[in-house]
Amino acid sequence: MQPDPASARTEHDAWGEIAIPANAPWGAQTQRAIEHFSISTERMPPELIQALALIKRCAAQVNGSLGGLDAPVAAAIVKAADAVMAGQWSDAFPLSVWQSGSGTQSNMNMNEVLAHLASTPARAVHPNDEVNLGQSSNDVVPTAIHVAALLGCQRALLPALDALHDALMTQAEGVQDVLKTGRTHLQAALPLTLAQEMRAWAVQLHHAQRAVSEAMVAAQGLAIGGTAVGSGANTHPQFGERMAQALSEATGLSLRRADDPFAAQAAHDALVQLHAALRALAIALRKIADDVRWMGSPWLGELRLPANEPGSSIMPGKVNPTQSESLLMVTAQVMGNDVTIGFASTLAQFQMHAAKPVLALNLLQSIRLLADGMRSFERHCVRGMQADRERIASALSPAMLQATLLAKHIGHEEAAVLYREAQAKGRPLRELVVERGLASGEQFDAWTQ
Repeated sequence: MQPDPASARTEHDAWGEIAIPANAPWGAQTQRAIEHFSISTERMPPELIQALALIKRCAAQVNGSLGGLDAPVAAAIVKAADAVMAGQWSDAFPLSVWQSGSGTQSNMNMNEVLAHLASTPARAVHPNDEVNLGQSSNDVVPTAIHVAALLGCQRALLPALDALHDALMTQAEGVQDVLKTGRTHLQAALPLTLAQEMRAWAVQLHHAQRAVSEAMVAAQGLAIGGTAVGSGANTHPQFGERMAQALSEATGLSLRRADDPFAAQAAHDALVQLHAALRALAIALRKIADDVRWMGSPWLGELRLPANEPGSSIMPGKVNPTQSESLLMVTAQVMGNDVTIGFASTLAQFQMHAAKPVLALNLLQSIRLLADGMRSFERHCVRGMQADRERIASALSPAMLQATLLAKHIGHEEAAVLYREAQAKGRPLRELVVERGLASGEQFDAWTQ
């Protein structure tokens, strides 16, 4: 975005002077980034912007308490950060994700906006020397990603996961008496109850919930206080610990300084592990959504799915499994995000992971997608789906179960031959067994109960 000379102001940094739109709340470094990174339409995630503002708010308080900032300046930065967190300056953060691998441009965007808002005619606040005091993009940006991801998991993803788990368990309670055909290799197999099938879905979600929760513990360690490479140069020795405490109090999260600040900045393994847990959740959701879609199809007809909206623009009255399909697309995107995060995490060299913005983009999108997708699937599909008891009963054939139970009495091969003959001729298995003299009717009944 090139400013109109007629409505521009001039600012400067170490690179010299630059024209900025007169009403823009940012400074020279943000303007240079706008002009040098005009790549695609993806912007830094709003959750990350919120986390950056929170970090700057806490940093102003901590630096004020440590004597690094005058009280009025600290208070002005806190007030400015509050305004950003309240959404009053959403247009002030226009930068592309596709910028420096450290996210320096977005860190400076936040520093410059807060400095602009905190300044008065009598006292200018400096974006580097005061808003960014004791910080580096290399410890601030990963800290912001951790905080944003943890908040997303705690406030949205885990509640949605728990609600879907509970909805499936509630559905299972109502169909404990419904015996249905089990299927392996897409072929009829031994029967089970519909409740057992639904509880298996819920167990998958329980395992995924545990994996996400465990990964969140590792992500609670923050890089803040390490500044450029992890050594803490140019910051107060207590800054990192106090920041972790301040962020914990502000968010309700159990946050701490990373055990090794050098490792926390050189690579982002904890975030890779967190997304691996999200990938496992996506795989579980894909299984559940696809099973529901098939069970609601006319070929099986075991579930009646809610008719939320017209399914076709040309076929009147058609209803489609739209919630399943929506969730399937969500899981596809999350799997793609996992590939991106995995490759991006190979771009960590020496003391810095050099692909932080794209890691943030994909991780936070996955959390948002999974949370919203599960919530929609639970509310608009699982809650309202119903078992078609008559259709399930009509499709249930006892022959497979009977043949399996017979095998231990007459041998596997003989049971298989009889089962195939019963299927081919459309005759009851009991009739063939008695006819061959392999058992009496009473024995057959006793063996196959």
